[in-house]
Amino acid sequence: MHVAFPEPSRRGGAWCSVLGAAAITLVLSGCGGSAEPANDASQAKPAPKVDAAPSPEPPKEEPIAFPTACANEGSELCVPPNAFVRHLCAAGMPEMALALFAKGTPWVRGYLARATEAWDASGGPSSSNKLAFEEEVLILEKRTPNTGGMVVSGASGSYDVLRWNGSCASLQAEEIRMRVPPEPLHAEIPWRKLDDDVQEALLKDEKIATRAAEQKKECKGVSSGQTNAKCEKAQKALGKAIVAFVRRGGALPPPPALP
Repeated sequence: MHVAFPEPSRRGGAWCSVLGAAAITLVLSGCGGSAEPANDASQAKPAPKVDAAPSPEPPKEEPIAFPTACANEGSELCVPPNAFVRHLCAAGMPEMALALFAKGTPWVRGYLARATEAWDASGGPSSSNKLAFEEEVLILEKRTPNTGGMVVSGASGSYDVLRWNGSCASLQAEEIRMRVPPEPLHAEIPWRKLDDDVQEALLKDEKIATRAAEQKKECKGVSSGQTNAKCEKAQKALGKAIVAFVRRGGALPPPPALP
């Protein structure tokens, strides 16, 4: 026997489709939780600016005061402190040499055993001319050779020294002796390079003033690095008068601290 079923209406099928879609939506919502809203780049707040900390300034070196006492109390050689020596040789200041060679200072003097070339192991500027036989120098440092404990013949070390013109030089131990010669010599003193206040103090001495006037007259028109016989003679006479003044204790301005 054939039984006929009623055909579902189109409205009822559509309604079932809606209900089915709604059910699927509910199931998905229950499994995944609430959906996160999409990030909107246009609404994102810019990161706050952080000012970079200023880089610290390097510490400034304190000026080095002019020494008045030995750096190595109890040693056979009284020498200035190493830090002062390094700055002294780098500066090449002739007025500092006059202060160090002044009468009554404790520094040890040495005298050239023979003429030799001027060179500086500490790296400062050195004179291009030779150190003369019996030239007076001031001992700045004694360098002992590193022989690894072995006794090496002739390895007597060396000295760093200061000349009267403000330059430093390095000498082998056999090139210098401590015995004072009858008439010790000196490096030529560069009058033009002396500070104004030092020149003024020196010119108060009558003999120096006379020699300075002669030097100015004979060296007029002579450019630096050049000379003639009369100019050279006048320069030597002026330097000799300055050295004699310093050796006998002539008054000079207090030396400045080294930068």
